[in-house]
Amino acid sequence: MESLSFLTVDQQSISIEQAVKYLQASGKLSQFIGDIIRQYVIEQEINTRDDIDINPALTEQTIIDFRLKNQLTDPQIFQEWLKKNGTDYATFHASAAYNFKLEKLKALVTEPKLPEYFIERKIYLDRVVLSRIFVDNRELCEELLTQIEEGGSFEQLAKEYSLAEDRIVNGMMGPISRGTLPDKIRAAIDAAIPGELIGPIELEERYGLFRLEQFLPASLEDTQLKQVLQNELFEKWLAEKIQKLTVKLQVK
Repeated sequence: MESLSFLTVDQQSISIEQAVKYLQASGKLSQFIGDIIRQYVIEQEINTRDDIDINPALTEQTIIDFRLKNQLTDPQIFQEWLKKNGTDYATFHASAAYNFKLEKLKALVTEPKLPEYFIERKIYLDRVVLSRIFVDNRELCEELLTQIEEGGSFEQLAKEYSLAEDRIVNGMMGPISRGTLPDKIRAAIDAAIPGELIGPIELEERYGLFRLEQFLPASLEDTQLKQVLQNELFEKWLAEKIQKLTVKLQVK
């Protein structure tokens, strides 16, 4: 049985079997199959659920807004744009509607789990702004602490004595994830208030003096952060769905 044609290049037909061989040779077959399975799972879910109803007016308004933004209000110009981008109006419309359905699916799948997931990830989502001075012996670190407590400039001393690269910016660090900080520093910061000096703290045979500048707690009120967490949860949900599938590659 002759293998089905997959695409044509310079009038030369490339079969599905040959296309698979090319993907194998390039090391991209697994990714290609993975993308197909991912899309399959999403569309199966959208097509079989009865709680993903999208108002058609949303799709129409999105297309109108897109055409206005991109100066495609003239029908002829819009048709030329569609052709140039290898699509037609029906496909473009379906894609816009699909995006709304996908976002609705993401919300339905993730919203029940989002508060708990946020709490699990919060230690890494919270950020802090610190200034630091790193030196190679405790005595010097304690002397610098005394100088600062007596009115010395933390910034100037950081420039003069710190061994860390951030000395060129007065020892300023951050914003950095609270969860990535060494346990010693995180514990001290959690008990501190902005402006407070922390240290000396020994880390890898060096001694650090820190000043807490600002604490930036994460919140689900942050729309961008919420979207990131939803995407992470959705990908986890997809991975679990895919793991349960039986997949066979049948070229012929």
